[in-house]
Amino acid sequence: MFVAVNSFISLFRKRLRCGARTALAFGMAQLAAAASATGLTVLMGDDLAAHSEFVQHLRAGEEPGGRFDLVRLPQGGADTSQAVETAAAEPDRGANAGVRTRGLRTAPADTGMTLAVGVPAARAALGRPGQQPLVLAMLSRLDYETLRASSPALRRGDRRVGVLLRDPAMGDQLALVGAVLPHKYRIGVVATPESEPLVRELQRAAQGANPPWDVQVEYAPDARSLAAALHSVVPRSDALMVLPDLIGDSQAATLSVLRAGAGAGLPVFGASEGLVRSGGLAAAVSTPAQLARQARLLGQKLANAGAGPLVESATPATVRINVTVARGLGLRLPEERELTERLTVTR
Repeated sequence: MFVAVNSFISLFRKRLRCGARTALAFGMAQLAAAASATGLTVLMGDDLAAHSEFVQHLRAGEEPGGRFDLVRLPQGGADTSQAVETAAAEPDRGANAGVRTRGLRTAPADTGMTLAVGVPAARAALGRPGQQPLVLAMLSRLDYETLRASSPALRRGDRRVGVLLRDPAMGDQLALVGAVLPHKYRIGVVATPESEPLVRELQRAAQGANPPWDVQVEYAPDARSLAAALHSVVPRSDALMVLPDLIGDSQAATLSVLRAGAGAGLPVFGASEGLVRSGGLAAAVSTPAQLARQARLLGQKLANAGAGPLVESATPATVRINVTVARGLGLRLPEERELTERLTVTR
């Protein structure tokens, strides 16, 4: 009898311990799910195709059980009460499955992370109260410089902010030119006065290269002066580069640079696929899928970030080549994949 009772108690205690472990594991899983449920709040203030594709990749990369809130701000990015699309990230459901809506101002202010896509959303996010980590994505270097000058939140350094620039670093751009044109070291650039941060970055990258690049810069304050600037810089260059600035964003100005390069037999490089399609030789670009992955990694880095914004250029870069232009210039280039791998090794 005594043995039977002891056996029963031993079995009961064993089951109790097993049940406790199960309950603890369940509780930890629920806690992890709750932490994950704070998830990611994504702000969008425009309908640009690249931004929409970026958000689609963000949503597809959400961990199972995570929470993904997409806040569509009105045009201009004003922070008013708008609908939030909330979808559980489940591998066996579509991207829009289980979507419900709630008001923006009912969202937790200090849990999870906020990611703002583009300039209007970045302005709205910087203007909102709260201390949750913030990632500003799909910005050009000049977009960021303008925001930093106008936003006290970026200057104070009392909030963990990550900034993901949409373009690869100038060092990557120069590495591409070097891979395509070995033994050529003169790069010509026409810039606007607002492009000075980009020019400084290019010059620093050029000086740090081995051997260093000789950067020839001419400024065009307006459209009328672009032809004169090109006339001056072309004879002093082995190749031309279109910066992601007002010239690079203007189709007419970009075509002027391309025509000047073609007339002198000079290849033109840049940071957009559109430039390559229009007649540029090559570009180092970062796709929305790559930027989405980097944005998530940047958000994780913010956990250990110090004061001041953590700014990253897009990496890795993907190379795009215009084969027809290369043939016209008499160049035999490696394939895009090989050049992309070279840039990755260089970094």
